[in-house]
Amino acid sequence: MKLFDLTGRVALVTGGNGGIGLGMAEGLAQAGAAIVVAGRQKGKNAEAVKALTEIGAKAIAVEGDVADDAACRAMVDQAASHFGRLDILVNNAGMTIRKMPEKLTPAEWRQVIDVNLTSAFVCSQAAYPHMIKAGGGKIINTGSMMSIFGAPYAIAYAASKGGIVQMTKALATAWAKDNIQANAILPGWIDTDLTRAARREVEGLHERVLARTPAKRWGKPDDFAGIAVFLASGASDFVNGAAIAIDGGYSSVA
Repeated sequence: MKLFDLTGRVALVTGGNGGIGLGMAEGLAQAGAAIVVAGRQKGKNAEAVKALTEIGAKAIAVEGDVADDAACRAMVDQAASHFGRLDILVNNAGMTIRKMPEKLTPAEWRQVIDVNLTSAFVCSQAAYPHMIKAGGGKIINTGSMMSIFGAPYAIAYAASKGGIVQMTKALATAWAKDNIQANAILPGWIDTDLTRAARREVEGLHERVLARTPAKRWGKPDDFAGIAVFLASGASDFVNGAAIAIDGGYSSVA
């Protein structure tokens, strides 16, 4: 369907070398977009590019640490320079430090906020002139169920993901005049490296997730392909500032 066609569009996906980021990148690629994978690990970047090219995509990787403002701007500029434009920005890079609030240090707090929230702001700001040049653009920010719920061991993560939702709304209202739409996705419990670590560290987590999730399973990275294409395409041109749960119904359970 033409509404979902991304042929000729260019997408930069931070944290796109695995997990949810790669799931979204694959969806965008299948819809016709050229993909720029941004990540710190050269090996994982190469594996992601290989997977994308095997499904017929034009894809490259840019290496950099999103906790560094200059690196964020460089990644955006490299993406636009290589393909001649930038239409789609997926701010997906993220991390967490699992500690009770009284044990988390200010340095650890800042680390999580910088990677999860500040990087999304800096990348969006850097992408803005490229999207203006392209006549508009799409920003997809990865929030979390922790944007809605609290957890005792995730205070910095929850704060950063709550901030993602409000930042998304602010970007949506600021840049709608420029034909740029900004929306957030709120992943539930997805089977990724991050949540596998959580299952090892948080006793009973796996059983509690299955018990609460109506779909009775953990999500998979490829569950994000469709929502990425929708939010990156003309099909969502009047969707702006939304925060959409991708959680198998988890947040709908009383």
